[in-house]
Amino acid sequence: MYLSPDVECDLSYHNAYNRDSNYLNVFIIVMENHNLHSPEYLESALPMFCKAMCKLPLSAQANLIQLWSTYSSNDTRRMIEVFQQLITYKVISNDYSSRNLVNEDDVVVAATKCLKLVYYANLLGGVLTLENDDEESSQETRERNLQQNLLIEDTNYKKGPRVDPLEKILNFKTIDCCRPVVPYDEFVNESLNNVLAVDKDYIFFKVDSEKKFSFLTCPFLLTPYTKSQGLYYDNRIRMFSERRITVLYNLVQGQQVQPYLRLKVRRDHMIDDALVRLEMIATENPSDLKKQLYVEFEGEQGVDEGGVSKEFFQLVVEEIFNPDIGMFTYDSYTKQFWFNPTSFENDGQFTLIGIVLGLAIYNHCILDVHFPMVVYRKLMGKKGTLEDLADSHPVLYRSLKDVLEYEGNLEEDMMITFKVSYNDLFGVPITHNLKESSEDIPVTNQNKKEFVQLYTNYILNQSVEKQFRAFNRGFHMVTNESPLKYLFRPEEIEQLICGSKNLDFHALEEATEYDGGFTKESRIVRDFWGITHSLPEEQKRQFLQFTTGSDRAPVGGLGKIKLIITKNGPDSDRLPTTHTCFNVLLLPDYSTKDKLKERLLKAITYSKGFGML
Repeated sequence: MYLSPDVECDLSYHNAYNRDSNYLNVFIIVMENHNLHSPEYLESALPMFCKAMCKLPLSAQANLIQLWSTYSSNDTRRMIEVFQQLITYKVISNDYSSRNLVNEDDVVVAATKCLKLVYYANLLGGVLTLENDDEESSQETRERNLQQNLLIEDTNYKKGPRVDPLEKILNFKTIDCCRPVVPYDEFVNESLNNVLAVDKDYIFFKVDSEKKFSFLTCPFLLTPYTKSQGLYYDNRIRMFSERRITVLYNLVQGQQVQPYLRLKVRRDHMIDDALVRLEMIATENPSDLKKQLYVEFEGEQGVDEGGVSKEFFQLVVEEIFNPDIGMFTYDSYTKQFWFNPTSFENDGQFTLIGIVLGLAIYNHCILDVHFPMVVYRKLMGKKGTLEDLADSHPVLYRSLKDVLEYEGNLEEDMMITFKVSYNDLFGVPITHNLKESSEDIPVTNQNKKEFVQLYTNYILNQSVEKQFRAFNRGFHMVTNESPLKYLFRPEEIEQLICGSKNLDFHALEEATEYDGGFTKESRIVRDFWGITHSLPEEQKRQFLQFTTGSDRAPVGGLGKIKLIITKNGPDSDRLPTTHTCFNVLLLPDYSTKDKLKERLLKAITYSKGFGML
């Protein structure tokens, strides 16, 4: 208690660390106290210590991180618990509101900044891939980004942190870590997420990042759902900005510019209609991709308030990932898709698929896609490594691991050369030389690491380089100005795109609201939930598709869906209907439970298309 104010003063006004780098030992020694998280320290001593640590210059913080990165998992976990307990203690001890934001609590902010140092140490001490493997290094990409950065109307929008200063001084990116010392989940603080006003925090993140602290600058502390809210605000502001620019063009130049990204498609020619239109937009004016999507099915009366777009994405994905098309290969063992290295499709087709994936994130829609995790790591700028094969090509991974771990005479026992052989979709054998004259170079105990590295690089990067570069280009046409990479890890981006696989219908029931005369205690409501809870997994997914437009749970689970069940007249033979744009289920007051079940199952089984009631 007596030490911390003096240390803070020394660092703030006397440049103590610059005069003597051994000053850092004060923080190292104090953090060795195993009782820091005990009640007698939480009230005053630990908060003052955290504030003092925040006064350390960046170079000192980097040195502290590098030292802590050598700690064991138990020591790292102990430091995490110290700062997490202080944050939780302050959060539950205060009543935060729109006028009393948690962002303005200097103790919580100081503890968060200290926890960030432990977070970076946790990553640096883990399994890293630090080679230069940026997926977006082409001259075309650099020129496109330069042109977009020069747009005057985007100047204010682009304010806000994109690269943490600590990453620069450490010469390290968070994506470089494949496996941390302590799991990421232990850094998430649920209590803080519950009181955080994400709308206000986002403003600090984008506009007042130098004056006000934003917890979005410390995404490791936040749940995927909280971060998805921040991304939602970012996307909506971008859409509003595009509409504003469109209005200005209409007023000043008299041009009739469409304020939305409007797609009119035929159900029986959906891919042709959608991809031709998107290709035209991507070529003529890529910024139109950042307008709000508005989909219309030709011959149908549905107005797109979100539900029509959801079905559009679902149907497009079903057709694009059809193995018969040949753009992707399907592994029945992993149940995942991978780029077909021998695909006959041109680059434009893969670019358009990347655009579709980006549009789904941008318009807050969930897709039923099944990529291995390495695809999302590559989208964030990393190339595939041996560890990524465990998920994408598990059989090959085990074989290559056996080669690395083999202790006998590899050359005589296995007789492998630096050559890759595989079959294309038509069963035609294809061979590739990993090195010049590779058929004459045997794999030995001395060069087996080189063989595994070249083999892995060919399978995950080189063989699909053309296809993935086009796919990546399309994805970043939509998301290049988004804080997506800053906020989310690869596994969280997968959850953002694909939703949660866990369907907790009890959480959905708890979050559901009732209207039109129905209440939670109504007979038909009780019968309804009894029926839905008893449905098998496939029919539960059909129900979600019928009511929300997607058969997947959003980030955060089904409890984040605001389902509304409203009374749609007295008992009748009419089927239940829905407004998928607003997650509203219209349910007639059926006279019996059996009739309710029969009508509901028929509705969810045969529902397709949109009409006006």
